[in-house]
Amino acid sequence: MLHAMRPVLLATALLAVTAHAFLGFGSGSARNAADDAKWGHYHNQEQLETKLNEINEKCPEISTLYEIGKSVEGRSLVVIHFSTTPGEHVPTKPEVKLIGNMHGNEPIGRELLLRFAENLCDGAINNDKEVIQLLNSTSIHILPSMNPDGFELALSTEPAQRQWLTGRANINGVDLNRDFPDLDSIFYELQKIQVPKFDHLLSLFDDNVDRQPETIAVGQWTLSLPFVLSANFHEGDLVANYPFDAAIDENSQKTDYSASPDDGTFRWLAKSYADNHAHMSKNDHAPCDGSSQDAFARQGGITNGAKWYSVAGGMQDFNYLATNAMEITLELSCEKMPAGSQLPQFWEDNKKSIFEYVWKSHSGIKGLVVDATTGEPIYRAVVWIRNGTETVPIKHPVTTWSEGDYYRILPAGQYEVIVAAEGYDIAAKNVTIENKVRDSALVVNFALSPSAEQPSENEQEKIAELVDEITRRR
Repeated sequence: MLHAMRPVLLATALLAVTAHAFLGFGSGSARNAADDAKWGHYHNQEQLETKLNEINEKCPEISTLYEIGKSVEGRSLVVIHFSTTPGEHVPTKPEVKLIGNMHGNEPIGRELLLRFAENLCDGAINNDKEVIQLLNSTSIHILPSMNPDGFELALSTEPAQRQWLTGRANINGVDLNRDFPDLDSIFYELQKIQVPKFDHLLSLFDDNVDRQPETIAVGQWTLSLPFVLSANFHEGDLVANYPFDAAIDENSQKTDYSASPDDGTFRWLAKSYADNHAHMSKNDHAPCDGSSQDAFARQGGITNGAKWYSVAGGMQDFNYLATNAMEITLELSCEKMPAGSQLPQFWEDNKKSIFEYVWKSHSGIKGLVVDATTGEPIYRAVVWIRNGTETVPIKHPVTTWSEGDYYRILPAGQYEVIVAAEGYDIAAKNVTIENKVRDSALVVNFALSPSAEQPSENEQEKIAELVDEITRRR
């Protein structure tokens, strides 16, 4: 599915790319009539695929296209991947994914991501320093439309006839942001009985539900690479939303704050997007709910998902509880599917936020975990983090990928990094994270010594038994 290419430095790769006109990247660029005409409309599926192919053909050395699946009606869920090694995962190079148009009638993100893709290509061609630095250090996967069927339905409906939900769901009428495995409920149950298992819960979950093809495609894609950071673009308000989305008790008040183990880090990520947006964190716009004051602006343009309203089966929490990835949900407009003529202004409002958010994939720590004797990478080693001000680790470890690489987004601070793997002695290091280097997290490598002791009863089996017991009690 992914096309393997030999590793190249971006400077070398660009020698093979024909020069093209630069399209206004950078926070200081001004809008112009040509750009407004080019981007002041929505691209249907055929136009979107044509544009992605044009970008790939213009920048073949730094991009590749691949399909992760098809919609119910057979439309392609196409991703464009930007990297100096497109189609390949490079150990310690963070993988980032950006997803638009999950709800078909919320297509601003679809258009912003398409334009972001063209800006990466044109910025590289025109030797833009920020773009080159970003692509040399980051692997970026862009899925402009997760719900192309819903989008086509919304687009084909006259604006005056569109209802709030027209095209929101997929063509089967399923809300894709309620269709992912509800891992929150498992997390909350395990937390109640104090079981030391707090993430990567997918193997413990089986609800025998037939999921939609779009959900399956994105879920499998999410699990197929060691994604570090993700964003999901929506409309209906102006706010950066962070986990948890689901309330701890679905039968209680629906607006209870549900903090994840990484609540501080998620708030920091959401605040980064909001603060770099033209209006999201500023009290300079009318509230979407019609109230006299914008509660989200007073909160800095961010909100905990469950505090806003509870969502079970959402993609954001699935990322956090099934994988190593950290995802937030970005609401970009009070109005859903505004006139296409407004899209250039939405780009101006969001472009700095998008770039700065992707840069956050280089915050915290990363490194390799290998066998101290053989030097071979250790797959699925568990990396725990303890904040220097706390007595116990954050209840969300990450695991190493097949090359032994791991990534852990963290704000600046003092931490202890603890690494454990079956058959090896536990290792720990104290680190100071400053996040002063924009294009690289702090590198902390580990060489684990084989253990002379035999491992105890398999933890996964014990956890599975407890989950079965929880399920029987429901």
